[in-house]
Amino acid sequence: MSWAALAVPDWRARIATLAAPLRIGLAQRARSAPLFAHAYAFHLNMRFGGMSPLRVAEFARAQNLSGLKIHVEDGEQASLSRMSEEALHAYGAAMKGLGLELHVETSTTGVTGLADAVRIALATGATSLRCYPRYEGRVSEIIDRTIADLRQLAAFDPDGRLRFTLEQHEDLKSEELVRILKAVTNPRLSLLFDFGNMVNAYELPLPALAVQAPFVSEVHVKDCLVQPDRGGWAHVACQSGKGHLPMHAMFVELLLLGEERPQVLAFGLEEEEGYFAPALRFPSEEADPFIAARSASFTQIGSGDLTVRLQQEAVAACRQVETVRALLDAIATEAERTQG
Repeated sequence: MSWAALAVPDWRARIATLAAPLRIGLAQRARSAPLFAHAYAFHLNMRFGGMSPLRVAEFARAQNLSGLKIHVEDGEQASLSRMSEEALHAYGAAMKGLGLELHVETSTTGVTGLADAVRIALATGATSLRCYPRYEGRVSEIIDRTIADLRQLAAFDPDGRLRFTLEQHEDLKSEELVRILKAVTNPRLSLLFDFGNMVNAYELPLPALAVQAPFVSEVHVKDCLVQPDRGGWAHVACQSGKGHLPMHAMFVELLLLGEERPQVLAFGLEEEEGYFAPALRFPSEEADPFIAARSASFTQIGSGDLTVRLQQEAVAACRQVETVRALLDAIATEAERTQG
């Protein structure tokens, strides 16, 4: 299946089919969507430029965003994972002082790493913790291990202070994620929908969203170019609005989730130009395919001028905020226009 041959979803036609109350609600939700900064938008600056978690929070405040999503390892020696308990509490206090909600992320469901991420999230006053499995093995084995891991969440957070999200992170398919959630049966566990990660599992964005939709509470927003890769699809993250993803259409469907109140509680702006992820699932794969070991996500720094590259990344993060706000405004305007 060639990505280039796929029809582009007509998001305006989709809005036109909505009943008037839904269009009114869509416009309101588009204009008030909870946008969060994401530390991965400053991935290189945090690895090579000395950018600290506090500076990313200050960026979120300067952009009038609702909060910040940050990985426990972001910032190298300055990261949350290397802070003392006192420093974690101080960081949480700083976030409250800036009027920002904090979401913590980790790249594992392994019990040791997950327990430590919960500790960090609770110490900082975070409201949400994202995770995803990164196991080597047959898909069935990965699913079973992930279910066993996530059944420990209630013990790690006995007072129920955190929401937990499981992200589709390039290997498992949407139906497999839903299967994990249903097996874990933790009411505080939901899905985090990433705009591009289904590509590597050989899924299309809107069909993947349709499967995940009843369980989605948070989102990572990005764009990417889709490339053929050994019969599957790889993706190269690019400037939002310049890639192959139907961003308007995905936003429309996500904003419509929830009847009385919005189901999606956070849209994390995860601009990551240059990030490459290979195909992990294939149309001709066996019934229970093998997934090889892989590292947590990272972007290559390249061989060019470091100062210039870090500046480009900072500019891109600001530009994504503008792009997404313009996209949401276009959706709201279209919903209002079609109300008559």
